[in-house]
Amino acid sequence: MRSQISVSSDRAKEIFVKLFPAALGLLLFGLAIRTLGAEFSRHPPQKIWQTVQAIPPRTVAIALILTAINYVILTGYDTLALRYARSPLNYRRSALVAAIAYAISNNIGFTFLSGGAIRYRFYRRWGVSAGAIAQVIVFCNFSFWIGLFTVGGLLFTLEPVTAAELLRLPLNMIQPLGALFLGAMAGILGWSLWGKRAITLRQWHLPHLPFPIALGQLTVTFADWSSVAALLYVLLPASFLPSFVSFLGIYLLAKVAGVVSNVPGGLGVFETVILLSLAPPEESVAQVLGVFLAYRGIYYLVPLAIALISWAGYELKIRVNQS
Repeated sequence: MRSQISVSSDRAKEIFVKLFPAALGLLLFGLAIRTLGAEFSRHPPQKIWQTVQAIPPRTVAIALILTAINYVILTGYDTLALRYARSPLNYRRSALVAAIAYAISNNIGFTFLSGGAIRYRFYRRWGVSAGAIAQVIVFCNFSFWIGLFTVGGLLFTLEPVTAAELLRLPLNMIQPLGALFLGAMAGILGWSLWGKRAITLRQWHLPHLPFPIALGQLTVTFADWSSVAALLYVLLPASFLPSFVSFLGIYLLAKVAGVVSNVPGGLGVFETVILLSLAPPEESVAQVLGVFLAYRGIYYLVPLAIALISWAGYELKIRVNQS
Protein backbone atom coordinates (compact mmCIF):
# COMPACT_ATOMS: atom_id res chain seq x y z
CA MET A 1 0.00 0.00 0.00
CA ARG A 2 2.79 2.43 0.97
CA SER A 3 4.66 1.64 -2.23
CA GLN A 4 1.53 2.45 -4.28
CA ILE A 5 1.15 5.79 -2.49
CA SER A 6 4.85 6.52 -3.09
CA VAL A 7 4.55 5.72 -6.80
CA SER A 8 1.42 7.89 -7.10
CA SER A 9 3.18 10.76 -5.33
CA ASP A 10 6.23 10.51 -7.59
CA ARG A 11 4.00 10.42 -10.65
CA ALA A 12 2.12 13.50 -9.45
CA LYS A 13 5.40 15.36 -8.93
CA GLU A 14 6.56 14.38 -12.41
CA ILE A 15 3.33 15.64 -13.99
CA PHE A 16 3.54 18.88 -11.98
CA VAL A 17 7.13 19.53 -13.06
CA LYS A 18 6.16 19.02 -16.71
CA LEU A 19 2.92 21.02 -16.67
CA PHE A 20 3.80 23.92 -14.34
CA PRO A 21 6.16 25.77 -16.75
CA ALA A 22 3.60 25.52 -19.56
CA ALA A 23 0.76 26.68 -17.29
CA LEU A 24 2.85 29.59 -15.98
CA GLY A 25 3.82 30.54 -19.54
CA LEU A 26 0.18 30.55 -20.66
CA LEU A 27 -0.80 32.64 -17.64
CA LEU A 28 1.92 35.24 -18.27
CA PHE A 29 1.12 35.35 -21.98
CA GLY A 30 -2.60 35.74 -21.27
CA LEU A 31 -1.96 38.62 -18.87
CA ALA A 32 0.35 40.24 -21.41
CA ILE A 33 -2.22 39.99 -24.20
CA ARG A 34 -4.88 41.47 -21.94
CA THR A 35 -2.70 44.39 -20.84
CA LEU A 36 -1.25 45.23 -24.25
CA GLY A 37 -4.61 44.67 -25.95
CA ALA A 38 -6.19 47.26 -23.68
CA GLU A 39 -3.43 49.75 -24.47
CA PHE A 40 -3.57 49.17 -28.24
CA SER A 41 -7.37 49.56 -28.19
CA ARG A 42 -6.97 53.05 -26.71
CA HIS A 43 -4.35 54.11 -29.25
CA PRO A 44 -5.06 53.73 -32.99
CA PRO A 45 -2.42 51.82 -35.02
CA GLN A 46 -1.91 54.90 -37.21
CA LYS A 47 -0.96 56.98 -34.17
CA ILE A 48 1.46 54.32 -32.94
CA TRP A 49 3.03 54.05 -36.39
CA GLN A 50 3.48 57.83 -36.46
CA THR A 51 5.45 57.59 -33.20
CA VAL A 52 7.71 54.99 -34.83
CA GLN A 53 8.33 57.30 -37.79
CA ALA A 54 9.00 60.19 -35.39
CA ILE A 55 11.99 58.43 -33.79
CA PRO A 56 15.01 60.57 -34.78
CA PRO A 57 17.33 58.93 -37.38
CA ARG A 58 20.26 59.55 -35.04
CA THR A 59 18.54 57.52 -32.32
CA VAL A 60 17.83 54.69 -34.77
CA ALA A 61 21.47 54.75 -35.87
CA ILE A 62 22.65 54.50 -32.25
CA ALA A 63 20.25 51.59 -31.67
CA LEU A 64 21.59 49.79 -34.75
CA ILE A 65 25.18 50.35 -33.57
CA LEU A 66 24.29 48.96 -30.13
CA THR A 67 22.69 45.94 -31.82
CA ALA A 68 25.90 45.32 -33.77
CA ILE A 69 27.96 45.73 -30.59
CA ASN A 70 25.71 43.28 -28.76
CA TYR A 71 26.10 40.65 -31.47
CA VAL A 72 29.87 41.03 -31.35
CA ILE A 73 29.61 40.47 -27.59
CA LEU A 74 27.41 37.40 -28.17
CA THR A 75 30.15 35.78 -30.25
CA GLY A 76 32.20 35.70 -27.06
CA TYR A 77 30.01 32.93 -25.64
CA ASP A 78 30.89 30.44 -28.38
CA THR A 79 34.54 31.50 -28.40
CA LEU A 80 34.86 30.83 -24.67
CA ALA A 81 32.74 27.67 -24.84
CA LEU A 82 34.88 26.14 -27.60
CA ARG A 83 38.03 26.87 -25.61
CA TYR A 84 36.47 25.26 -22.56
CA ALA A 85 35.56 22.21 -24.66
CA ARG A 86 39.14 22.16 -25.99
CA SER A 87 37.90 22.50 -29.55
CA PRO A 88 38.91 26.04 -30.52
CA LEU A 89 37.97 27.16 -34.02
CA ASN A 90 38.86 30.11 -36.18
CA TYR A 91 37.03 33.14 -34.74
CA ARG A 92 35.30 33.87 -38.05
CA ARG A 93 33.68 30.44 -37.94
CA SER A 94 32.58 30.53 -34.30
CA ALA A 95 31.34 34.13 -34.70
CA LEU A 96 29.25 33.13 -37.72
CA VAL A 97 27.63 30.28 -35.80
CA ALA A 98 27.01 32.37 -32.68
CA ALA A 99 25.43 35.23 -34.64
CA ILE A 100 23.12 32.90 -36.58
CA ALA A 101 22.22 30.83 -33.51
CA TYR A 102 21.34 33.83 -31.35
CA ALA A 103 19.50 35.71 -34.10
CA ILE A 104 17.26 32.72 -34.78
CA SER A 105 16.77 31.51 -31.21
CA ASN A 106 15.97 35.07 -30.04
CA ASN A 107 13.05 35.09 -32.46
CA ILE A 108 11.67 31.55 -32.25
CA GLY A 109 12.46 30.83 -28.59
CA PHE A 110 13.41 27.42 -27.12
CA THR A 111 17.04 28.58 -27.09
CA PHE A 112 18.45 25.28 -25.89
CA LEU A 113 16.92 23.37 -28.81
CA SER A 114 17.01 25.93 -31.63
CA GLY A 115 20.44 27.33 -30.87
CA GLY A 116 21.74 23.85 -30.10
CA ALA A 117 20.54 22.45 -33.43
CA ILE A 118 22.26 25.25 -35.37
CA ARG A 119 25.50 24.78 -33.47
CA TYR A 120 25.40 21.04 -34.01
CA ARG A 121 24.91 21.44 -37.78
CA PHE A 122 27.82 23.83 -38.21
CA TYR A 123 30.29 22.51 -35.68
CA ARG A 124 29.96 18.85 -36.69
CA ARG A 125 30.72 19.86 -40.27
CA TRP A 126 33.95 21.45 -39.01
CA GLY A 127 35.05 18.39 -37.09
CA VAL A 128 33.97 19.28 -33.54
CA SER A 129 32.94 16.16 -31.61
CA ALA A 130 29.35 15.66 -30.44
CA GLY A 131 30.53 15.70 -26.82
CA ALA A 132 32.30 19.03 -27.28
CA ILE A 133 29.23 20.51 -28.98
CA ALA A 134 27.09 19.43 -26.01
CA GLN A 135 29.52 21.25 -23.71
CA VAL A 136 29.29 24.38 -25.87
CA ILE A 137 25.47 24.30 -25.79
CA VAL A 138 25.36 23.90 -22.00
CA PHE A 139 27.99 26.63 -21.52
CA CYS A 140 26.08 29.13 -23.67
CA ASN A 141 22.74 28.46 -21.98
CA PHE A 142 24.24 28.46 -18.48
CA SER A 143 25.78 31.86 -19.22
CA PHE A 144 22.31 33.43 -19.27
CA TRP A 145 21.88 32.68 -15.57
CA ILE A 146 25.39 33.85 -14.76
CA GLY A 147 24.46 37.18 -16.31
CA LEU A 148 21.18 37.27 -14.40
CA PHE A 149 22.85 36.79 -11.02
CA THR A 150 25.66 39.24 -11.83
CA VAL A 151 23.36 42.05 -12.98
CA GLY A 152 20.83 41.26 -10.26
CA GLY A 153 23.50 41.32 -7.58
CA LEU A 154 24.82 44.70 -8.73
CA LEU A 155 21.30 46.14 -8.97
CA PHE A 156 20.29 44.92 -5.51
CA THR A 157 23.49 46.40 -4.09
CA LEU A 158 23.53 49.74 -5.94
CA GLU A 159 19.78 50.39 -6.28
CA PRO A 160 18.10 48.51 -3.42
CA VAL A 161 15.08 50.84 -3.24
CA THR A 162 14.32 50.44 -6.96
CA ALA A 163 14.76 46.66 -6.75
CA ALA A 164 12.45 46.46 -3.73
CA GLU A 165 9.74 48.40 -5.59
CA LEU A 166 10.09 46.28 -8.74
CA LEU A 167 9.99 42.92 -6.96
CA ARG A 168 7.54 43.96 -4.21
CA LEU A 169 9.99 42.74 -1.58
CA PRO A 170 10.92 44.28 1.79
CA LEU A 171 13.90 46.63 1.49
CA ASN A 172 15.79 44.80 4.24
CA MET A 173 15.79 41.66 2.08
CA ILE A 174 17.20 43.26 -1.07
CA GLN A 175 20.78 44.13 -0.07
CA PRO A 176 21.44 40.74 1.60
CA LEU A 177 20.06 39.11 -1.56
CA GLY A 178 22.40 41.25 -3.68
CA ALA A 179 25.32 40.29 -1.46
CA LEU A 180 24.31 36.63 -1.83
CA PHE A 181 24.22 36.88 -5.65
CA LEU A 182 27.56 38.69 -5.86
CA GLY A 183 29.02 36.30 -3.29
CA ALA A 184 27.91 33.38 -5.45
CA MET A 185 29.64 34.92 -8.48
CA ALA A 186 32.78 35.55 -6.43
CA GLY A 187 32.54 31.95 -5.22
CA ILE A 188 32.40 30.68 -8.80
CA LEU A 189 35.51 32.69 -9.66
CA GLY A 190 37.29 31.44 -6.53
CA TRP A 191 36.28 27.87 -7.24
CA SER A 192 37.52 28.18 -10.83
CA LEU A 193 40.82 29.51 -9.53
CA TRP A 194 41.44 26.99 -6.75
CA GLY A 195 39.03 24.14 -7.37
CA LYS A 196 39.63 21.11 -9.54
CA ARG A 197 36.33 19.24 -9.91
CA ALA A 198 32.84 19.84 -11.21
CA ILE A 199 30.01 20.21 -8.68
CA THR A 200 27.01 17.88 -8.90
CA LEU A 201 23.83 18.46 -6.87
CA ARG A 202 21.19 15.88 -7.77
CA GLN A 203 20.31 16.60 -11.41
CA TRP A 204 22.35 19.83 -11.49
CA HIS A 205 25.88 19.65 -12.86
CA LEU A 206 28.12 22.70 -12.61
CA PRO A 207 31.28 22.19 -14.69
CA HIS A 208 34.62 23.46 -13.43
CA LEU A 209 35.85 26.32 -15.60
CA PRO A 210 39.45 27.52 -15.77
CA PHE A 211 39.75 30.97 -14.20
CA PRO A 212 40.34 32.95 -17.45
CA ILE A 213 37.25 31.37 -19.02
CA ALA A 214 35.10 31.95 -15.91
CA LEU A 215 36.21 35.59 -15.74
CA GLY A 216 35.55 35.98 -19.46
CA GLN A 217 32.09 34.48 -19.03
CA LEU A 218 31.19 36.98 -16.31
CA THR A 219 32.50 39.86 -18.41
CA VAL A 220 30.66 38.79 -21.57
CA THR A 221 27.35 38.19 -19.77
CA PHE A 222 27.43 41.56 -18.05
CA ALA A 223 28.30 43.33 -21.31
CA ASP A 224 25.54 41.40 -23.10
CA TRP A 225 22.78 42.36 -20.67
CA SER A 226 23.97 45.97 -20.41
CA SER A 227 24.25 46.60 -24.15
CA VAL A 228 20.73 45.34 -24.96
CA ALA A 229 19.24 47.31 -22.06
CA ALA A 230 21.09 50.39 -23.35
CA LEU A 231 19.58 49.84 -26.80
CA LEU A 232 16.02 49.98 -25.45
CA TYR A 233 16.92 52.80 -23.04
CA VAL A 234 18.11 54.95 -25.97
CA LEU A 235 14.87 54.41 -27.90
CA LEU A 236 12.49 55.20 -25.03
CA PRO A 237 11.39 58.80 -24.27
CA ALA A 238 13.76 60.36 -21.77
CA SER A 239 11.07 62.41 -20.01
CA PHE A 240 9.99 59.68 -17.57
CA LEU A 241 12.95 57.27 -17.63
CA PRO A 242 14.75 56.41 -14.38
CA SER A 243 18.54 56.15 -14.16
CA PHE A 244 20.14 53.55 -16.39
CA VAL A 245 21.01 51.34 -13.41
CA SER A 246 17.36 51.38 -12.34
CA PHE A 247 16.21 50.67 -15.89
CA LEU A 248 18.66 47.77 -16.05
CA GLY A 249 16.70 46.23 -13.20
CA ILE A 250 13.43 46.71 -15.07
CA TYR A 251 14.97 45.14 -18.16
CA LEU A 252 16.27 42.21 -16.11
CA LEU A 253 12.82 41.54 -14.64
CA ALA A 254 11.17 41.78 -18.07
CA LYS A 255 13.74 39.46 -19.64
CA VAL A 256 13.30 36.81 -16.95
CA ALA A 257 9.50 37.01 -17.30
CA GLY A 258 9.87 36.54 -21.06
CA VAL A 259 12.11 33.51 -20.62
CA VAL A 260 9.84 31.93 -18.00
CA SER A 261 6.83 32.39 -20.30
CA ASN A 262 8.51 30.31 -23.05
CA VAL A 263 6.91 32.70 -25.58
CA PRO A 264 9.27 33.20 -28.57
CA GLY A 265 11.33 36.28 -27.82
CA GLY A 266 9.18 36.90 -24.75
CA LEU A 267 6.80 38.63 -27.17
CA GLY A 268 4.16 40.61 -25.28
CA VAL A 269 5.32 39.47 -21.84
CA PHE A 270 8.56 41.44 -22.05
CA GLU A 271 6.76 44.59 -23.22
CA THR A 272 4.06 44.29 -20.55
CA VAL A 273 6.61 44.18 -17.71
CA ILE A 274 8.45 47.20 -19.13
CA LEU A 275 5.20 49.14 -19.58
CA LEU A 276 3.87 48.37 -16.10
CA SER A 277 7.22 49.09 -14.46
CA LEU A 278 7.77 52.44 -16.19
CA ALA A 279 4.10 53.48 -15.81
CA PRO A 280 4.38 56.25 -18.43
CA PRO A 281 1.83 59.10 -18.46
CA GLU A 282 -1.17 58.47 -20.69
CA GLU A 283 0.01 60.90 -23.36
CA SER A 284 3.28 58.96 -23.73
CA VAL A 285 1.86 55.42 -23.93
CA ALA A 286 1.48 55.46 -27.72
CA GLN A 287 5.10 56.59 -28.01
CA VAL A 288 6.23 53.71 -25.79
CA LEU A 289 4.22 51.21 -27.85
CA GLY A 290 5.89 52.60 -30.97
CA VAL A 291 9.29 52.15 -29.36
CA PHE A 292 8.47 48.50 -28.66
CA LEU A 293 7.80 47.99 -32.38
CA ALA A 294 11.04 49.76 -33.31
CA TYR A 295 12.97 47.71 -30.74
CA ARG A 296 11.57 44.44 -32.09
CA GLY A 297 12.43 45.46 -35.62
CA ILE A 298 15.97 46.64 -34.85
CA TYR A 299 17.10 44.00 -32.37
CA TYR A 300 15.11 40.98 -33.56
CA LEU A 301 14.08 41.23 -37.20
CA VAL A 302 17.17 42.94 -38.68
CA PRO A 303 19.62 40.37 -37.20
CA LEU A 304 17.23 37.56 -38.17
CA ALA A 305 17.20 38.70 -41.81
CA ILE A 306 21.00 39.01 -41.86
CA ALA A 307 21.38 35.60 -40.19
CA LEU A 308 19.09 33.84 -42.67
CA ILE A 309 20.86 35.45 -45.63
CA SER A 310 24.28 34.53 -44.18
CA TRP A 311 23.18 30.95 -43.53
CA ALA A 312 21.71 30.60 -47.02
CA GLY A 313 24.86 32.07 -48.56
CA TYR A 314 27.07 29.68 -46.61
CA GLU A 315 24.99 26.63 -47.57
CA LEU A 316 25.03 27.72 -51.22
CA LYS A 317 28.79 28.15 -51.12
CA ILE A 318 29.20 24.63 -49.68
CA ARG A 319 27.04 23.12 -52.44
CA VAL A 320 28.92 25.00 -55.16
CA ASN A 321 32.26 23.79 -53.76
CA GLN A 322 30.99 20.20 -53.61
CA SER A 323 29.65 20.19 -57.16
